[in-house]
Amino acid sequence: MKPTNLLKLLPGIILFTSFCFTVMAQQKPIGIFEGSTDIGNVQKPGTATYNPQNQQYEIAGSGYNIWFDHDEFHYLWKRMKGDFILYTRASFVGEGVDPHRKVGWMVRKNLEGNSPHVNAVVHGDGLTSLQFRETAGAETSEQRAAVTGTDVIQLERKGNTYTMRVAKFGEPFVTKQVSKLDLGDEVYVGLFVNAHNPEVMERGIFKDVRISIPAPDSLVQYRDYLGSNLEVLDVFSGDREIIYSAPNSIQAPNWTPDGKTLIYNSDGLMYSFDLATRTPELLNTGEVKNNNNDHVLSFNGKMLGLSSGVEELGGSIIYTVPVSGGTPKQITPRGPSYLHGWSPDGKNLIYTAERNGEYDIYRVPATGGKEVRLTTAKGLDDGSEYTPDGRYIYFNSNRGGTMQIWRMKADGSEQQAVTNSDFHDWFPHVSPDGRWLVFISFLKEEVAAGDHPFYKHVYLRMIPLQKGLPTGEEPRVIAYVYGGQGTINTPSWSPDSKKVAFVSNSDMSMEEVE
Repeated sequence: MKPTNLLKLLPGIILFTSFCFTVMAQQKPIGIFEGSTDIGNVQKPGTATYNPQNQQYEIAGSGYNIWFDHDEFHYLWKRMKGDFILYTRASFVGEGVDPHRKVGWMVRKNLEGNSPHVNAVVHGDGLTSLQFRETAGAETSEQRAAVTGTDVIQLERKGNTYTMRVAKFGEPFVTKQVSKLDLGDEVYVGLFVNAHNPEVMERGIFKDVRISIPAPDSLVQYRDYLGSNLEVLDVFSGDREIIYSAPNSIQAPNWTPDGKTLIYNSDGLMYSFDLATRTPELLNTGEVKNNNNDHVLSFNGKMLGLSSGVEELGGSIIYTVPVSGGTPKQITPRGPSYLHGWSPDGKNLIYTAERNGEYDIYRVPATGGKEVRLTTAKGLDDGSEYTPDGRYIYFNSNRGGTMQIWRMKADGSEQQAVTNSDFHDWFPHVSPDGRWLVFISFLKEEVAAGDHPFYKHVYLRMIPLQKGLPTGEEPRVIAYVYGGQGTINTPSWSPDSKKVAFVSNSDMSMEEVE
């Protein structure tokens, strides 16, 4: 091309470039995302919308495919740096036209059609895979999951390693991973829909969308903390709602029997969270201001039991205080003593205490008095809680080598294992109607049997009960969470036995690109 011809074209090139930047600048936020874009030369422009009432996204997209050396689809994105965990429950709208239509998460180097990328994708025929393009214009590679028909999709980045975790809702994750995939530090992160047919528009629904910034490897447990999302979970549908977010650590919500309030701890203090106004208020606990996440409401909702660190007394000490606040009454004379349960008749408290180098479950009168040891097996016994009829106590124990859920009669007799799973199960919570048991499960590859740290991949799982006893059905996953310590340490069932409150975590100071 002659220089004179190039000069004639320069204004057009500048105009086109300016137009591209103008389009980017005019993008309006859609929920937690910065904007949405058609990638590649699509024939039918796509759309993306967010419904704040149900916290769900809907994306309409066309395009020939996401495959070979280039892509066509609709993309709902935001720019991010560093490590992250992406999670959603995705579904197609309608029967669809092509069985290879796609929904999922994607991370891209840029918004060009031939961009390097990685995606966790579910096809219309159920095929689920981790797909990636290593360099611009290269052929797309694929790792297929052993499970099909999944609707739970998670994609995690740690450095240049990308891990896909997928599941049919209710089942544990199946994992695929690709390493040494360099997409750059700042990337585009988002949800997508592809029709696998340039003349067709397909739609996908994405609910429970979460973008979590995980703890760095340098984080020191119990010294450094991430931000917190206070969530409410429908245990039967699995639908989740974030009702409050805080940049600091909030932990272990209790749900009051009147259904109006949650009570949680944060930075050693107790807070009452009004569910109608969705605002927290400091709860007066007098001079007891080193409270941890082992706090329990009495069955009638009038009293609150606290566990608060007192170094000179050996660690955590149990107190009781009116639920409206006041001057706490000390119950246990020495620590460490971690409260977990209140008897339905209000007469007794049960807790985990370390005595002579062993952690066991003890009972003490709610007004104070002599403690009675209920477990004697070697190992850690923790998380004790009465059934609503007062006949049984559920707890967790690693006496068999892994942490599992156990049950005993209220007097400590007839101790039996309830779970025998591939996870470390902690903190069993019985629903107010006595029909369900919810607990938290840690991954054995991440956590030792006697530990329940912050900031791990955990499941909330549930089993049915009949007359206070397990029916024998396998536990069902009801939530896939980045959390752990503080997520659901305490009884957090709603009074109608339909929901639980819990806490998930993310480093909220790192969520925005500077």
